[in-house]
Amino acid sequence: MRFGTLLELQYPRPWPEDGERQFFQNVLDQVELTDQLGYHSVWEVEHHFLEEYAHSSSPEVFLAAISQRTKNLRLGHGIVLMPPGYNQTARVAERIATLDLVSNGRVEFGTGESSSRAELEGYGVPLEEKRAQWLECTEQVANMLALDPYPGYEGRYLSMPTRNVVPKTVQKPHPPMWMACSNHEQIKLAAHLGLGALGFALVDAKTAKGWIDEYYEIIKTECVPIGHTVNANIALTSPLSLDADEEAARERGFKGRYFFTFASNHHYVDGLHKAGRTDIWEQYEQAWPVLRQSFEGYGAPSTVGTPDQARKMMQIYEGMGCDEVLFMAQMGKIAHEDICESLRIFADEIMPEFQEREVQKQQRKEEELAPYIEAALARKEWMQPLADDDIPIYEAYKRHVAKAGEAEAGEVDEDHWVAAIDRLMRRSGAKPNV
Repeated sequence: MRFGTLLELQYPRPWPEDGERQFFQNVLDQVELTDQLGYHSVWEVEHHFLEEYAHSSSPEVFLAAISQRTKNLRLGHGIVLMPPGYNQTARVAERIATLDLVSNGRVEFGTGESSSRAELEGYGVPLEEKRAQWLECTEQVANMLALDPYPGYEGRYLSMPTRNVVPKTVQKPHPPMWMACSNHEQIKLAAHLGLGALGFALVDAKTAKGWIDEYYEIIKTECVPIGHTVNANIALTSPLSLDADEEAARERGFKGRYFFTFASNHHYVDGLHKAGRTDIWEQYEQAWPVLRQSFEGYGAPSTVGTPDQARKMMQIYEGMGCDEVLFMAQMGKIAHEDICESLRIFADEIMPEFQEREVQKQQRKEEELAPYIEAALARKEWMQPLADDDIPIYEAYKRHVAKAGEAEAGEVDEDHWVAAIDRLMRRSGAKPNV
């Protein structure tokens, strides 16, 4: 298997002066460390207004910073919110391509919708339309990245004329594409669309194996890719807190892990929130004595505990057919030093044996899936590129305005465009600026 990290950028209250700046610098250092230790990827979410739970509202900026502090890490936009109320579609294509260029082709392009009321209503995204918006805009971003020029599109949520969306990505035709999946139906949809499944839901091993097997069966039989490639991969998340002292690892790890769930439930399920005032961490501290009892006596394999327990857990993930594990090490108020130590322990004591098997596994997998992926691509209805003679010509603005002036004032020689623009500007009362 491959191993990466997933960042929500959790920053619980209280928020001291200069605390958020130091917090961001610590996470940058953590990511740089994972690159040095040989981890495969770092994934960063996109969320808005979700205080304490996720201060990751500009992942494109954070990932760009990471790109200059790392050499090998794959940079996962995990995820870009695709409804155009959040991110205008062509701007997504431009940002993905730019990040791919500045990182020398290391981008993984994750997509999704989000479902919190804070975000949907904050950006004017209708709950009942977010899935349709995600589908339409995700397909068109892939076309924008792959086609030269983009032929243009008139859809329900996107209207755009012919334009060549630049720059273009290093990875051709575009970076690997993924979908955020929090339940069984979403994992099946990812397979139907040829997208990697970012499985953020934590489920038992037997259930997860069934979902993974079904995902690959759909890839083989029913996939019609939404993009220009098929990215057949499953990534699952796992909290990470390791120590030779099991109780120390469990105390900090489970407290961070349960805050992740507590804050998520607050924003997505049953919270009452006053923007800028509600203190989720204070509420969590009050609930912690009861929540703590749920892991007392818990002795199953887990990546919260000792290295040996984590090794057994990874063997279970490997047996399920998982392609990549994304560790949530930055959770709640786990100290920066403890996060770094957990990352080191896993990289030094556990990761090498799985990496040794990864190359052969990937080779076998690619050979097995190749004919099925070829068949899936053959089922796709492709947006057709324009022939050169069919690419429309559009006039520069000043030329367009000048021609409008000619129509009103009679024929004007092309050498007098500027005078025509000046005449129109003065007529409108605007100050000429030519």
